[in-house]
Amino acid sequence: MSAQYLLSPQFVVLPNITQFSPMFYFTGFPGLEAIEHWIFIPFFFMYLVAISGNCLILIIIKTSPHLHTPMYCLLSLLALIDLGLSVSTLPTTMGIFWFNSRSIYFGACQIQMFCIHSFSFMESSVLLVMSFDRFVAICHPLRYSAIITGQRVVRVGLIVILRGPVALVPIVLLLKAFPYCGSLVLSHSFCLHQEVIHLACIDTTFNNLYGLTVVVFTVMLDLVLIALSYGLILHTVAGLASQEEQLRAFQTCTSHLCAVLVFFVPMVGLSLVHRFGKHVPPAIHLLMANVYLFVPPMLNPIIYSIKTKEIRRAIIKLLGLRKDNAETWG
Repeated sequence: MSAQYLLSPQFVVLPNITQFSPMFYFTGFPGLEAIEHWIFIPFFFMYLVAISGNCLILIIIKTSPHLHTPMYCLLSLLALIDLGLSVSTLPTTMGIFWFNSRSIYFGACQIQMFCIHSFSFMESSVLLVMSFDRFVAICHPLRYSAIITGQRVVRVGLIVILRGPVALVPIVLLLKAFPYCGSLVLSHSFCLHQEVIHLACIDTTFNNLYGLTVVVFTVMLDLVLIALSYGLILHTVAGLASQEEQLRAFQTCTSHLCAVLVFFVPMVGLSLVHRFGKHVPPAIHLLMANVYLFVPPMLNPIIYSIKTKEIRRAIIKLLGLRKDNAETWG
């Protein structure tokens, strides 16, 4: 099949329908091509913080026997997922910045799309399990060790790992059966299902409905259950005798609550904008997509390092700082 390409950094036109292994093109940052070498700096910094920070969390938990508890096992799983999410976007984003490489084969786009959405669903699930852990710790402290066991954490971890990818397989595979035509341009520096599906030349109602159903029964359901668990936590905390006890109880949730807000606010916003914000400026789509994918993996290790006393002390010990400094920070 022959086709004449009209290609610029922002625009690609294919006059014929592409049915087999189409090539997609990333716009990167439309209108900012001249300064993309400067835009590279904050993105490189975010990748550096995300990868090094989450690796540090994993090393600390691995080398600290007193942190081998269900709560920190879940934190390790969260760090692994954040690493996966960062690595999923790294090849295409850095390819644009370093080599001005803006094309991607459909198969590679499918793999990246599957990884990004799978890790996102996994993170949502882990945050839900962590909220249940905090609920049991505060509302049923005497039964915590009996309810939250290592064996149960392993079983739940397997469910968390499998739930997202299994739900995503049908919609990702269906994309290969669709013909694509016209402008095969993706307005980000990575592949998202919401964008690729809009480039298909046939009716994609099933994919759209199935995708929305998956989001509702995974991410949205997780968010509702997290909100419910925090409602019960607040009710229990309000019933404590003194303000000091209330503050101490709620402080155990602050790091998790910050992680929930950092992850769900941009994710829900991006999902709503893609489905219902047809008249929203493209710059808003671009900004929300980058915040959703780059900010949580970067901020989560910082949040847990600052808000969790055991992690702070372990970092200070690992870095070889003096004992009096550790006590000051702790």
